Amino acid sequence: MGDVAVGARSGHDGEEHRGHPVEAADPAADGAVTSGNDPGAAGDGTGSGGQPPTDGQGPGAAPKPKKQRSFWKELPILIGIALVLALLIKTFLVQAFSIPSDSMQNTLQQGDRVLVDKLTPWFGSEPDRGEVVVFHDPDNWLAGEPTPDPNALQTFLSWIGLMPSAEEKDLIKRVVGVGGDTVECKGTGPLKVNGKALNEPYVYPGNTPCSQDDQGGQFKVKVPEGFIWVMGDHRQNSRDSRYNQADTNHGMVPVDKVVGRAIVIAWPINRWDTLPVPDTFEQNLNARSAALTVAPQGLALAGAVPLVLWRRRRVAAAETR
Repeated sequence: MGDVAVGARSGHDGEEHRGHPVEAADPAADGAVTSGNDPGAAGDGTGSGGQPPTDGQGPGAAPKPKKQRSFWKELPILIGIALVLALLIKTFLVQAFSIPSDSMQNTLQQGDRVLVDKLTPWFGSEPDRGEVVVFHDPDNWLAGEPTPDPNALQTFLSWIGLMPSAEEKDLIKRVVGVGGDTVECKGTGPLKVNGKALNEPYVYPGNTPCSQDDQGGQFKVKVPEGFIWVMGDHRQNSRDSRYNQADTNHGMVPVDKVVGRAIVIAWPINRWDTLPVPDTFEQNLNARSAALTVAPQGLALAGAVPLVLWRRRRVAAAETR
């Protein structure tokens, strides 16, 4: 900087000071800028005007903006986060399943994709009558059924929950009876739960609620606690609890085998719909309901007997007087 100041001064006053020694220019007087490594300014470690050097590292320096990562460097991080979220959703919230057969027509068609609620069972919720549920094969119900052979992409997508799993043997049916219920089919129906007939508009057109055959179509069973009795909506084309009564659980499905409730048809788009509980299951179907209606009558009769006996004794005593 000293050289710059000197050159500027001698160029302006060259004729006036010719032949005389030229004095060194004073940077402070001429307002010359000095840097932090200027020998003329390094005497006491301060810059011009007594201010500390501003080389970008001092306390008075403005912070340098951080260099933003490129998109390609952030992409693997974003993919990793997306995979973790997908796995968490699959494990705890919802999972997609594909309908492999016609056993639930017309409610569900082969090839439909349904979303299954896996969250509520974590809070102790158990399957209820009328719900469409997905459950693991209780005891070789799918024996002899062909197993799909997915490619690598399908395997990966099923692993993160974006496609149904081809390895897990799962079924989908409607819950008809829960623990403590008595479920009965005679003739062609109607199906009865605890003695009350069900009006089932969801049964496949042309089917009867009950099947007249000796392989399980006619039955009367009591569902144990911790189990459910399931049937397909396509009654004459569904190998459900009726036709698996020879297995370990006598056709019942253990509640702990239930994956979750199917809540919505997600694919194809033109079949998007929810899967609510039909109105027929809103009536009081509890096994205790019949006993409760009889109980008041029994109590009234039991209370009337002592009263009648007491009155007869009074009448008899009055007549002997």
